[in-house]
Amino acid sequence: MKAGAGRLTRKWSNGFNPVNSWRRCVSSSPKETAIVLLSGGLDSATVLAIARERFRCVALSFDYGQRHKHELLAANELATHMKASKHVVVNLDLRVIGGSALTTDDIKVPKGRKNDDMSKSIPVTYVPARNTIFLSYAMALAETHESDHVFIGANAVDYSGYPDCRPEYFQAFQNMANLATKRSVESEESKLEVHAPLLNWTKQKIIQEGLARGVDYSMTHSCYDPAENGAPCESCDSCQLRRTAFLEIGFKEDPVVSRYR
Repeated sequence: MKAGAGRLTRKWSNGFNPVNSWRRCVSSSPKETAIVLLSGGLDSATVLAIARERFRCVALSFDYGQRHKHELLAANELATHMKASKHVVVNLDLRVIGGSALTTDDIKVPKGRKNDDMSKSIPVTYVPARNTIFLSYAMALAETHESDHVFIGANAVDYSGYPDCRPEYFQAFQNMANLATKRSVESEESKLEVHAPLLNWTKQKIIQEGLARGVDYSMTHSCYDPAENGAPCESCDSCQLRRTAFLEIGFKEDPVVSRYR
């Protein structure tokens, strides 16, 4: 594609900023494609709502051997409801690696922890190299869709200590991506940008930004250890963080909890 032909006009600051880089994209018509990592959770639904304002979105989800499938079902529902142009689901088995409460039954999901306990160390719900694996698939999918944009709903505020939710991590991945693909090597105009607009937002701000864009949070699923019917446990770290955020902005309870009443 020739420079300027149906592409975005982009002006970038001198420094890498995965949080705000998407704000500096001024879209033209027709919309360019973006790959959006969609887990089915609150954060990924919000980032899809943000991305679709300026891009035609291809949603990317993973069936990676996680503890349950309810989040994947939510991802499918969200992709349809939010009119993603395509929803790609990749099957891979991270249970062969293990090392996380989300990929092995030998490690219990923490329940009833206080906020201070959540931030003391990297939690057992951390999945080894998950963001790197997922972003690698997103990078490949972006290349085949001739896209220069990948969106991820990573958030570093609530879970301090996650090594793959830091700005320097995303900078390193973006640098690697632009050395690793035919598209980026052959064209100065095609350089992959990793956008993480939620990175430094509080959970309350994430929800407010999503509500302003019409996100229905009752359709999202973030619980680490739900009941068989998908009802959230209401006591794992993720459930507690969601509940606190919704209460603080004036909700009586988390909308997904209301859905299962």
